[in-house]
Amino acid sequence: MRTVVETLLELIRIPSVSSMSNRDVVDYALEAFRAVGWNVVITTHVDANGVEKLNLIATPQGQSVDDAATELAFLCHTDTVPFSHDWDGALNPFVKDDLVYGCGACDVKGFLACLLTAVGESTKMNLKHGLRIALTADEEIGCLGANRLLSSDLMHPRCLVIGEPTSLHPARAGKGYCLAEVTVFGEEAHSAHPLQGRSAIYSAAQMIREIEIFARLLAEDRNDFFDPAFTTINIGTIQGGTAKNVIPGVCRFLVEWRPIPGNADEIVAGALEKIGNQMLEANPGFRFELKILRQQAGFETAPKSELVSTMEHLTGRQSISIPFSSEANIFAALAKEIIVFGPGDMRTAHSPRECVPISELRQAVSCIKKLMHNFEE
Repeated sequence: MRTVVETLLELIRIPSVSSMSNRDVVDYALEAFRAVGWNVVITTHVDANGVEKLNLIATPQGQSVDDAATELAFLCHTDTVPFSHDWDGALNPFVKDDLVYGCGACDVKGFLACLLTAVGESTKMNLKHGLRIALTADEEIGCLGANRLLSSDLMHPRCLVIGEPTSLHPARAGKGYCLAEVTVFGEEAHSAHPLQGRSAIYSAAQMIREIEIFARLLAEDRNDFFDPAFTTINIGTIQGGTAKNVIPGVCRFLVEWRPIPGNADEIVAGALEKIGNQMLEANPGFRFELKILRQQAGFETAPKSELVSTMEHLTGRQSISIPFSSEANIFAALAKEIIVFGPGDMRTAHSPRECVPISELRQAVSCIKKLMHNFEE
């Protein structure tokens, strides 16, 4: 039987960037599930680029995959972010100073290795009734696989553990993730005759200034369990104009916000629309278009819930919040109790520094096994 470290090293060697099919990773997991008699269902689809993508749901022998009612589910994505060509260790993992290095070591093949190891080491008897493990595609580019899994209606988990690096702290709350594109229209003219046109960049700058003022007001709505304790707003990119001597006719910018749990995701979207409409009232020549590209609310599980309390006991670590979005945001409306949990530190992820402590891998396997065995083992 492979150790968790051996399993992780093998998983890292399998390329699984989001632009590729995740079949090879899913096939690796499928072999591990079938070796211990678990039942598996795989759903496939072809993405917008014509690439095959797979989701997988597994359940222990004697339990039906067709039964959507789920007491406890573990959810783990199978893709990684792209990596630079000069990262020699991306697909050639190595161990140094009790750390496993490689692309996906902590985000999130480390957790997947822990799941597969726990399954292999668990006895067939006394596994929790209503137990599921789900593997998804395309988390890194918008939780696309998780959205498909949710809409498939194949799994209704009461308690859900999402795999992400949290240094083994059970994360019971997380901010959401939202993104919008704003397009401001002007009228092109020769820059020597500015009165013949209307600058889209000037108008966009005025709108961005109003968004900045709104962001400061929004920061007064606080949830001190988070750091920072408020919904953050960022103008990440801006593009406009055609040449230095042409009054710009179009300017586009991206607005990103990470809402604290509640309805901040909707509040910001509404505020962007309101700011644009107010500018239109003040200047009938102003024109804009707002396109919401992504809107995922935050999530928060009660601090005294069974799942949170159990995980704090098993790990010996206090629950935390996370500043990044995850598949927990997708399933928060469905699962009664949800946490994000896994070995490794997200601050090393998406870089040649990505690593995961072997000690945390082993402890995560132990925690997962105890959860699968009704906390008895």
